[in-house]
Amino acid sequence: MVDGMTAFADEVFMQQALDQARLAYAAGEVPVGAVVVNGAGEVIGTGYNRTIMDADPTAHAEVVALRAAGAHLGNYRLPGLTLYVTLEPCVMCIGAMLHARLARVVYGAQDPKTGACGSVLDVGAVAQLNHHTTVTGGVLAPPCADLLRTFFRERRLKEKSA
Repeated sequence: MVDGMTAFADEVFMQQALDQARLAYAAGEVPVGAVVVNGAGEVIGTGYNRTIMDADPTAHAEVVALRAAGAHLGNYRLPGLTLYVTLEPCVMCIGAMLHARLARVVYGAQDPKTGACGSVLDVGAVAQLNHHTTVTGGVLAPPCADLLRTFFRERRLKEKSA
């Protein structure tokens, strides 16, 4: 159960993840953004999709933010931290989050094609895994989904006119 204070904080940090997603949009990348937050409410890692600009299939927003948080802390383990991301994580990303030992993952819009936190798969629910994290979905889902819809609509129009 999420209390009122946690729900408020979730929205505040999801707004920051949306700011990151807008940077991806401006760069021509799929607009997904992420932030990693410590227990004191400090953002210690940010990221947005960079797969095209970095020519790196692993440069999803979540992985970029995890790398920044790990560098900030000088550790690959990130216990007690929360990652906020505008789109439901894929298998690769939730796998990275589980390996990092995140306490919590909060996402905005569901991903009915590659979502691995309940939409297509639920990787975190696999009992045999040695680490589990709490997942909360749907935080600011409408603006997260709207940004993605707008991006893909514009992309289709550009392709159609080309």
